[in-house]
Amino acid sequence: MKLQQLRYIVEIQRQGLNVSEAAESLYTSQPGISKQVKLLEDELGIAIFERSGKRFTGVTEPGKVVLAIAEKILREAENLKRASAEFATGESGRLVLAATHTQARYALPVVVRDFVAQHPTVKLEMHQGSPTQIAEWVLAGEADIGIATEALDQYAQLITLPVRQWSHCVIAPEGHSILKSSPLSLAELAKWPLITYDTAFTGRSRINRAFERIGAQPNIALTALDADVIKTYVSLGLGLGIISALAFDAQRDAGLVAVDASHLFESNTTRLALRRGTYLRRYDYDLIALFAPHLSKRVVEMAMHGGGAEYQL
Repeated sequence: MKLQQLRYIVEIQRQGLNVSEAAESLYTSQPGISKQVKLLEDELGIAIFERSGKRFTGVTEPGKVVLAIAEKILREAENLKRASAEFATGESGRLVLAATHTQARYALPVVVRDFVAQHPTVKLEMHQGSPTQIAEWVLAGEADIGIATEALDQYAQLITLPVRQWSHCVIAPEGHSILKSSPLSLAELAKWPLITYDTAFTGRSRINRAFERIGAQPNIALTALDADVIKTYVSLGLGLGIISALAFDAQRDAGLVAVDASHLFESNTTRLALRRGTYLRRYDYDLIALFAPHLSKRVVEMAMHGGGAEYQL
């Protein structure tokens, strides 16, 4: 039995039993993977995959057990490399942080600055994407730490920890008549073209639910992936914006006015995600502490090892 054989069967499962896509992902050939899977099955004395001709059509019951164990073995092999590299290279290394645009643009700059100052020999990489992409990158080991508001807590193989709560605000050009509405209401907002986040980004689900509760159909004129784009089009008079309050700065965003909307939309929780069972290096803990001081090494370790109740803000 070889680790590479275990990688093959896990990747086949990850690619929806498509051997061609698994081969492409692992930079090898389809016949080579098929041969190694058969050799592994012969060695174990079981069929891992159900077949129809040469196609894999499902996972057998013993195959499900084998795949679960294979994932653990591969994860521990990766942990062994990470732990060995930490001791061998000292303070140098590579940390991949995945975050949404809102987090990368507004919540993380000072954290990144301070981390780089503390660990000048650690190569820090920032990947930006949707919450679903971030979750998948962390699950695949392509990112060490993921940060987002939506989706992360929907993956059983991720440990997610709450970082902070935040609210939305409504932005409008100076002098807009909506600024005279006090208090601001959803019914009033529904009368205007709205510009907000794309589906599944930055608390968009809570915006949708708020209008659904009052039976109103918002006029979503434009959606975007980040607040900077939303603010640009609000400045052009194309509609009112609904953005994270984290993304508004009165001095930087001159010409726009923000109105608190915490009474209209549910609060949101930014979460930090780690792959369950992953070995965390010293500088992983340091970055987490810089971003969320309440997430001490002890709290993170308890979460990673399943100890105690789920951490709450």
